[in-house]
Amino acid sequence: MKRFTLAGMMALLATSTAMAVETPGGGMEEQASGGMPQLDFSNPLMLAQVVWLLIIFGILYYVLAHIVLPRFDSVLENRRARIQGDLEAARAAKAEADAALEAHRAATARSRTEAQAAIAEALASAQADASARTAALNAKLNEQIAAAEARINAARDAAMGALREVATDTTGALVQRLTGLNEPAAVQAAVSRELAAQGRA
Repeated sequence: MKRFTLAGMMALLATSTAMAVETPGGGMEEQASGGMPQLDFSNPLMLAQVVWLLIIFGILYYVLAHIVLPRFDSVLENRRARIQGDLEAARAAKAEADAALEAHRAATARSRTEAQAAIAEALASAQADASARTAALNAKLNEQIAAAEARINAARDAAMGALREVATDTTGALVQRLTGLNEPAAVQAAVSRELAAQGRA
């Protein structure tokens, strides 16, 4: 802001007043007699008013230039500084939020990777456990089947032995009753041949 001194303002006002009073064809007396009475500088009251006008104007200028306007500048500077501080705080908060978002994304990706690895490991462990249990169960079932087959074979052998004995006894009794002959060796050989022919020997 361009500042003027009090002396410069008074000189400017005096020059303006002199230019307003002067006329092209006459002096101050002619202007006062035919012009406005407010510009009659021959009146002492008019000069006092002009002097007081200059004093009041100078005081008002001093108050504005040295008290009011610096306060306005101070208020504007404080507001500018506060706005700048708020902008810096907003930029810092935005940068912090961006960093937090990036960290959250990285943590989410890491957690997803760890979860997938844990799921794959658990699945592999479950499959291995299931395979081990299946193998153990199959081995147990094979043992039970083998034992059952052994028992069945033993029971069959026992049944076949009993069948051979019953068949031999029955055949010998029938031959003896029908023919009256008692030949156990021939009967036993005939029963053995018949059982062999039927696949039950």
